[in-house]
Amino acid sequence: MKKFSEFGIETTSKAFVGTKIEMDSILNNKIIVHAFRIVDSKFDKAKSNGKCLHLQIMIGAAYHVVFTGSGALMDQIQQVPEGEFPFEAKIIKENKRLIFS
Repeated sequence: MKKFSEFGIETTSKAFVGTKIEMDSILNNKIIVHAFRIVDSKFDKAKSNGKCLHLQIMIGAAYHVVFTGSGALMDQIQQVPEGEFPFEAKIIKENKRLIFS
């Protein structure tokens, strides 16, 4: 009988590390964005686009994970070329929406 390790199967999803941090606590502060993923949201789709953005960020020397339903942030981060991660940014609130600056 074979062992699972002999199949050579590797996971395709990468786990984000660090503590969950609220968006309000990072607004207008410098962050380093290392990675992102967009998944289906578990919350009411009538209030958003039905998606949730997961951000792997670093503040100082500590890793954190941030979750948001912001369509503007999702749109912006998908335009960042794959080879340009990590990058420095601030997330600001402009006219009631969150954007990278």
